[in-house]
Amino acid sequence: MDTGSSGSAAEGLLLSLKKAASVMQEAQVRFALAGGFAAYARGAAVSIHDVDFVLPEDEVENAVKALVKAGMRYHEAPENWLAKVYDGEQLIDLIYAPAEMPVDGALLARADELTVAAVRMPVLAATDLVAMRLHAFSETACDFSGYLHVCRALREQVDWPEVGRRTAGSPYAYAFLTLLARLGVIEGGFL
Repeated sequence: MDTGSSGSAAEGLLLSLKKAASVMQEAQVRFALAGGFAAYARGAAVSIHDVDFVLPEDEVENAVKALVKAGMRYHEAPENWLAKVYDGEQLIDLIYAPAEMPVDGALLARADELTVAAVRMPVLAATDLVAMRLHAFSETACDFSGYLHVCRALREQVDWPEVGRRTAGSPYAYAFLTLLARLGVIEGGFL
């Protein structure tokens, strides 16, 4: 991949991330940064896919209204667990029902206020971020390669036994955690 275009993509996404976070903060929407940019804020490589925020379902309408008022456009999502808005060509996902993890006050209270591209905002705790991603692995979506580098970067910030406990019902999460242990990324005694 051309590093120039990926750098441009990341810069565009970071600008949209800052704009969306600022708008939602101004509108007093409860949220936290999630996904690849939350991992980036915690030390992983920059994301070039999209921007993800988690928020309670009862905040989605207020968030969308505020973002549209700020010049973004709403896009009807076929999924029943998120809303989508675009800032120009930059996709922003507003996730309110991720697999096996409610977006509630407890999840948001565990988020840390971090500075992301010069804007302070709540960022999902590393343990929550990893548990959420591991729950997303399934029979049709189990490519571990894209998340190995994230776990290497965040390994000291994650409560791995807690991730194991939360994802115990998922054979895909177990396989991923076993791979991390066998690669020496984590201590696997809890498996």
